[in-house]
Amino acid sequence: MTEDMELVLDWLRTAGQALAGLFTLPYFYIALLIVWWHGRQQVVLQRQLFHVRLRGSIPMMIGRSVAGLAVGAALSALGFAAGANLTQETLLCVWAATIVLAIFRLHYICLAYAAGALGVVQALLAWTGLESRAGETLAPVARALAGIDVPALLFLAGLLHIAEGILVRAQGARYATPLFLEGKRGKPVGAYSLSGVWPVPLLWLIPTAGGAGLSLPWTPLFGLDGAGGAAASAAGWTLAAFPVLIGFSERTETRWPGDKARETARGLVVYGAAVAALAAGAAFWAPLTVAAALAAFAGHEGLLLRGRFSERGRQPVYVQRGRGVTVLAVLPGTPAAEMQLEAGEIVTKVNGMSVRSKEQLHAALQLQSAFCKLEVLNREGHVKFAQRARYAGEHYQLGLILAPDEDAEYVAAPRAASLWQGLRHAGARLRGERGAGLTGARDETAAAVEDASTVAVEVPGERGAGVQDVGEPATGEAVAASESTATRETGTALPPAVVAAPSEPGLPPRRSRRGTS
Repeated sequence: MTEDMELVLDWLRTAGQALAGLFTLPYFYIALLIVWWHGRQQVVLQRQLFHVRLRGSIPMMIGRSVAGLAVGAALSALGFAAGANLTQETLLCVWAATIVLAIFRLHYICLAYAAGALGVVQALLAWTGLESRAGETLAPVARALAGIDVPALLFLAGLLHIAEGILVRAQGARYATPLFLEGKRGKPVGAYSLSGVWPVPLLWLIPTAGGAGLSLPWTPLFGLDGAGGAAASAAGWTLAAFPVLIGFSERTETRWPGDKARETARGLVVYGAAVAALAAGAAFWAPLTVAAALAAFAGHEGLLLRGRFSERGRQPVYVQRGRGVTVLAVLPGTPAAEMQLEAGEIVTKVNGMSVRSKEQLHAALQLQSAFCKLEVLNREGHVKFAQRARYAGEHYQLGLILAPDEDAEYVAAPRAASLWQGLRHAGARLRGERGAGLTGARDETAAAVEDASTVAVEVPGERGAGVQDVGEPATGEAVAASESTATRETGTALPPAVVAAPSEPGLPPRRSRRGTS
């Protein structure tokens, strides 16, 4: 057997051992639990607002896990070319920086912010000479900060944001959650929450000392002299396996979910590529590290501002305008889905009867119990017709979730600026003054998942109830995920604390076998 073949087998053996070790880490299963819990919170919110669910939390968890696995494989391949000097001290510094930053703003729970802040602090220490003048108590902290491979951290943050853009483009609109929000002057409006959490298992190349690692026929990007000089002295390399959580959250009242997902995904990919490119340049020229750190921080803030301004000055599209009944969402597997109705379309006639409210829609459907014919205005304002037979046990409203009207009693909670705000006011709430005094233990403990949708880096050692009658107000106290101050919140951080919220009983009725009613 040739020497090259032996080296390949050694690396395959090392990769297998690292992957096997991944499944022994509690972090991996915690990541899966967070993904399921985030989906469960979405389901709870849907039940509170609509008394029905669009999809189950288990299918969402499986779909997101499969997508995360594919992205993880691609990132791991890039890791062989990059490498990173991820020491225990580095990870502790990332943890500390994330916690401190999150005190000021919830969306600072992100590796881009933490790595950017650490890069600036490291540069200040070197420029002022405080590292050498630190006292005995602060000397270990100063040494840990000085030893951080900031370009490698920023490069990893950039790649994770590129991966986030890919995942948002692929699944952001697919798992979008309809919402009722309180608009201007207290009028309810429909909206969509595009949010998700994806588990991404990574294999990353890290240096070893003392000759315990394997050799490489190439030099990894962050194994060069300069900014990556800490890794250059390593006698060998090995693989570390760890799970990463990529999280995303955004609301829109004025865009179709697919359009919003595509626009956001493009911004994430461009931002991630810019940060990664600057970090790669810093591996060759150390002074570029500060520019990369500032770009990571300022660029992420720019993404959030872009998300806010893209919603301003535009008219909400998920509102009742009196021309018919506006569709907010369509339940999968229902007659409306089979008739290919879409969010934002307006149903103007049902069985020849003009409809302007949900009560009129219900009455028109009763004109013909075994068949329905709809006249619909599509998103472009063109008239289309849809028809279908009706069967016993199907959704009483064809599977349509309508945009809210003045009868809507519950709306999703406003976005929170801080973690404490999110924990206290998560989920749905009564509209206007009716909800001003709504308090209780569940409001205090419901966790704001969409507020803290994060990307969590964890290195070893280191979201249907019974059918509601037309006109019946939604009841029950709300427990679900809220969103953060910015229109979009996304981040890369170590795992947030999870507070489980109790779920509401009941599922949508099972669809009976088809037969004439």
